[in-house]
Amino acid sequence: MDKNTRTGWLCGLGAYSLWGVLPIYWKQLYQVDAFEILANRFIWSLLFVLGLIICTGKWQEFVAETKEVFSTWSSSLRMLLAAVMIACNWGIFIWAVGDGRIVETSMGYYINPLMNVCLGTIFLKESLNKLEWIAVACATCGISYMVFQLGSLPWVSITVPLSFAIYGLLKKKIFVSPFTSVLLETLIISPIAIYFLGSLWAKGSNAFQLYDWKTALFLMGCGVVTATPLLLFTGCAKRLPLSLVGFMQYLSPTMSLLIGVFIYGEAFTTTHGVTFGCIWVGLIFFIISQLRKL
Repeated sequence: MDKNTRTGWLCGLGAYSLWGVLPIYWKQLYQVDAFEILANRFIWSLLFVLGLIICTGKWQEFVAETKEVFSTWSSSLRMLLAAVMIACNWGIFIWAVGDGRIVETSMGYYINPLMNVCLGTIFLKESLNKLEWIAVACATCGISYMVFQLGSLPWVSITVPLSFAIYGLLKKKIFVSPFTSVLLETLIISPIAIYFLGSLWAKGSNAFQLYDWKTALFLMGCGVVTATPLLLFTGCAKRLPLSLVGFMQYLSPTMSLLIGVFIYGEAFTTTHGVTFGCIWVGLIFFIISQLRKL
């Protein structure tokens, strides 16, 4: 294994491992409202990525890409919608972790590749082969079984991958670097976040006013834990085949599932077992389908 490939592996494992253990990080902020955590995540991510862009000399690149994005109404709207979708994804994930639904978020990220396939078929007119149709059918059967057993839709497991899949679909039409993407998305949402946190401060109910320095440090660290795995992922994607990167993505939901069940004692019932089993069988068909395309 050459140095470039080894670096790609290390970056990929680092990125997906960090994403996998993020529930532990958000659990440290259990006393803070999910919306306040989300607002802090946008603001500190903005400051952190802005600092990285300036320190790495990418400011001119950011300015040029920003002008390109906002040169047309269509690309401007895509960027705005992408910011809204990532805000929904982050917000639902943070709330779900705090509410003891790590297993449901894990299920959602297992479904995500199949959700991408479905949206590609609907909006990009991409065709599915037989194995991909079987994969989608297996996941649908698993979710349907859970709905039948529980009497309600596992909305966290649906909205988490759906919001991220729509985000990915929008980003396919926005050709900018990860630095520019994250900075623009956080810039769009940050005014709302600042107003929200400012209103809490005026009421004396801001987390920085109510809790100790450890809570403050975890809130300020939101920017680092958001940007670091993204940068590692970029390094991985540049050095490894896309197919291999795609398979590595299952590391993070697997870690989250184990964390939810064995560290935080979340329930993993027979219903969960059947649902996950159907999704995993679907993923096997999906992986085989991707391997045949190589």
